[in-house]
Amino acid sequence: MPKKIIFDKKNVLVAGGAGFIGSHLCDDLIKTSKVICVDNFSNSNEKNIDHLLSNPNFVFINHDLSELIDLENISSLESFKIPFQGIQEVYSLACPISPKNFNDNKVKIIQANSLVVKNLLDLALNYQAKFIHLSSSVIYGLRRNEIQDYLVREDDMGQVSINSDRSCYDEGKRFAETIISTYNQKYNLDAKIIRLFRTYGPRMKLNDDQMMPDFISDAIEGNNLTIFGDKDFSSSFCYVSDVIDAIVKIIETECSDIINIGSDVDINLSEVAQKVISFIESKSKIVYEEEKLFMTPLLLPDIHKARNELGWMPVVGIEEGLKKTIFNLQSKKRLRNY
Repeated sequence: MPKKIIFDKKNVLVAGGAGFIGSHLCDDLIKTSKVICVDNFSNSNEKNIDHLLSNPNFVFINHDLSELIDLENISSLESFKIPFQGIQEVYSLACPISPKNFNDNKVKIIQANSLVVKNLLDLALNYQAKFIHLSSSVIYGLRRNEIQDYLVREDDMGQVSINSDRSCYDEGKRFAETIISTYNQKYNLDAKIIRLFRTYGPRMKLNDDQMMPDFISDAIEGNNLTIFGDKDFSSSFCYVSDVIDAIVKIIETECSDIINIGSDVDINLSEVAQKVISFIESKSKIVYEEEKLFMTPLLLPDIHKARNELGWMPVVGIEEGLKKTIFNLQSKKRLRNY
């Protein structure tokens, strides 16, 4: 199929664009593109994209992508001239991974990692669009190697249970990568995969059993900051703007390899909690409880490939990122309580 004419700006589709990472991606893409944001708010918030709705180059579509979508017959997209210009890029971020509501969302999660990915791949194939999928570090397995400074590489196979309580997400992410690899092999589709490690920043959901926003929310309220593990619990944390930078870089490269994106700096969670308490000037204390399903020590990424092939590395340090996240979540709590 010949490439279609681009009239002024390229058309891009962001699946899961009203979510935490997806909304930040929309913010960046709108600078140079016409953005179609598709979401059904199963784990996202309209407030994340409110500031974009008045932009003529941004269209939001409320749609469950486990069902096919016909972009050429949506009236709000007429100015995008899709029958003539098509779609140039498809970003696959749709997955309702809410730790707090995980059990309720299990079927939706397995659909997101199968039907949704296939439908998006077919859309990209139809328009000969570039495709990028956000996978997860969970495909490597959940536990750290006995060697404390072990960094997992993209060619490490990992080990994931196919029938654990988390398998719809962990094994689902592996299956999603298999679908994408199959489309690459069969159709020579320009499809790329990022394996994302723990990410934080503004617009994370409050009261959703996620470590960083829960720390901040509890510190603001003067409640105890709970670490679900012991004093040795550590992890890596990558600020969301660094993740967006990586996504934008990889879509423009010829690189077709799977790439780890995350921070390779191991940070003790107790130190993170203490920084939050200090920045907020809270009187909260740190307490320790038994691990939760989605609050476990994970592997750290080897990011040599990202450095060498993308020229990428995380640049926002934990203190700077925490302060930006705290400012955003403080504002969110004030508005919610107003």
